[in-house]
Amino acid sequence: MASQAYDPRRSNVKEEALAEFIRAPITGELTEVPGIGPKAAEALASGDDPNEKITNTYQLLGKYLLLKGPDDDKHTVSCVEHCDKFWAFLQSKGVNSYRSGIVQCIAEKCNILLPGSYDDTAFSS
Repeated sequence: MASQAYDPRRSNVKEEALAEFIRAPITGELTEVPGIGPKAAEALASGDDPNEKITNTYQLLGKYLLLKGPDDDKHTVSCVEHCDKFWAFLQSKGVNSYRSGIVQCIAEKCNILLPGSYDDTAFSS
């Protein structure tokens, strides 16, 4: 049975697509994120709660960063926990394909913007 958490080794995003996404400026189009196609973009924009609707890349990056906050006053969210929380959020929105790849792309992009926010070595086993 596969683990129900983020694992960068399960990313199906090609290295070239990840590198291009990291280098390129953000346009706001959700489909600019490797792994997000029209169906995933529609799933992210769905729902009754307007605070949970993701309609552009800026909101997706914001959601990722929001999940980094501490769970409580005593516990800082680790890189692994942070990525797992974002992976679970995508799952809750009905994004079932390329979920690990999307997490990796967003985490790597944020790490360029905010160095130290993602550490892929934390997932080594």
